[in-house]
Amino acid sequence: MNEALRAALSGVIDPELRRPITELGMVTDAELDGATAHIGIKLTIEGCPLKNTIQTDVREAVSQVDGVEDVEIDLGYMDAEARNRLRDQLGHTKTNPFADPANLTQVYAIASGKGGVGKSTVTANLAASLASSGLSVGIVDADVHGFSIPGLLGITQPPTKLEDMILPPVVEVPESERTGLGKDRIPGSIRVISIGMFVEDNRPIAWRGPMLHRALEQFLTDVHFGDLDVLLLDLPPGTGDIAISMSQLVPNAGLVVVSTPQVAAVDVAERAGTMSLQTGQKVVGVVENMAAMIMPDGTRMDIFGSGGGEKLSERLTESLGADVPLLGSVPLDLALREGGDDGVPVVWSNPVSPSAVALRDVAEGIRGLKRGLSGRSLPLDLH
Repeated sequence: MNEALRAALSGVIDPELRRPITELGMVTDAELDGATAHIGIKLTIEGCPLKNTIQTDVREAVSQVDGVEDVEIDLGYMDAEARNRLRDQLGHTKTNPFADPANLTQVYAIASGKGGVGKSTVTANLAASLASSGLSVGIVDADVHGFSIPGLLGITQPPTKLEDMILPPVVEVPESERTGLGKDRIPGSIRVISIGMFVEDNRPIAWRGPMLHRALEQFLTDVHFGDLDVLLLDLPPGTGDIAISMSQLVPNAGLVVVSTPQVAAVDVAERAGTMSLQTGQKVVGVVENMAAMIMPDGTRMDIFGSGGGEKLSERLTESLGADVPLLGSVPLDLALREGGDDGVPVVWSNPVSPSAVALRDVAEGIRGLKRGLSGRSLPLDLH
């Protein structure tokens, strides 16, 4: 195998697994015949949804090698044995890694008391902002009956099934939004799984408790997220089956409670937050969404009232006996709605808009939260 070609191919990152294709055993041949490079690539499965992306990246990388004027790519596919070896290499064990107290991923469940408060929009934009800063982010769209995350992030690609492992679609950070990254660091990304990726024609999901629990469990055990910095769970509103299952499956998850300033919404959101007294989880903060709209003349219009976020923060702090800060107040903003409709989070589509600025501040607040060392083994060799 030509070493110059192999070195070039080591810079090609698999879009789903986020690792060099040379490490994944996907390169079977790399030879130079005169000015023509002959490259053999084995994709993980037939019908790989990102086949064209991989071919384009391979062609671009190899074309940079001195003396290469033409690139010929021979595509093949891994057999079952090769896929099993790849699964073992990735360390996928069909267990829930996020239930392990030693796991370093920061896990946050985005919750609300009632629907319509913009919880999923907040989740999508927090993920986008965290990924822009170079973090690897995962989203589990746990709102099985009201899934919306794929649409908010413009995802149309289905997950890839690799034997008994599911590879989630990956949303890349736009080039213009990759901030604070070193030259050698792979930019952040968002890996997403949702029941909406498995249904056709916007069909409704009519499942009861046991099936909902099993779906969430499979999202956490069958899906290979890889090494994540942050995992966000977009919960359905209320304190029903999914909220209970989440507390059992991911007991270390912190809760972020979303509410509008409206008194009725705050009352219901308080119930969602105080459920943590039963589950033993920590409420890490409150996000007030749909706050005052800034009018063209600079005045504020409090369509849903004002002060609800602060009130909810104070109530939860008192009820839980621990500080529950107001992480941020996100104003009503046309750009926020347009970004969601277009499948591009507002922190990317219109980063200077009032809502984008507020959501980035919330993301920075979440990023600054640190998990304690309780229950975690330290990497010390005492012998």
